[in-house]
Amino acid sequence: MVISVKIIRNNQTGQPEGYGFIEFGSHALAEQVLQNYNGQMMPNGNQAFKLNWATSGAGEKRGDDGSDFTVFVGDLASDVTDFILQDTFKSRYPSLKGAKVVFDRSTRRSKGCGFVKFGDLDEQIRAMTEMNGQYCSSRPMRLGPASNKKNTGGQQQPSTDFPCHENDK
Repeated sequence: MVISVKIIRNNQTGQPEGYGFIEFGSHALAEQVLQNYNGQMMPNGNQAFKLNWATSGAGEKRGDDGSDFTVFVGDLASDVTDFILQDTFKSRYPSLKGAKVVFDRSTRRSKGCGFVKFGDLDEQIRAMTEMNGQYCSSRPMRLGPASNKKNTGGQQQPSTDFPCHENDK
């Protein structure tokens, strides 16, 4: 059952920004929709659905103390989605809270990097060692510690204006 649907609109023009949020009655139903529709063509036939878990709001998974331990993941293949990245880590790390691939806002293409969030510091450290060089889709990942958002001049999100591949530098 769908609880609510919210389409995000531009404050000045009122036009849709190209994304929105759907709240489901159960986590299981949301997971089923995500798996069945992500990557499928929209009814208009012009583009595919790009579905992933919302990263903030009432439905966000949070640890007991709210602590997050984030890993930067680079050298991602262009087909990697939030779901694929999260799926690569979830079986080995129970404290996994989510994964986010960085997309260029103007081209809507992957920048080839992302972030994986853990609720446990030990699992974050283990993942950086164990998953560095492991394949996600068709390429080996490059992992490292993510810089703390609080140390980036007060920005709400980490900057996405950085190279994600070694050859982009």
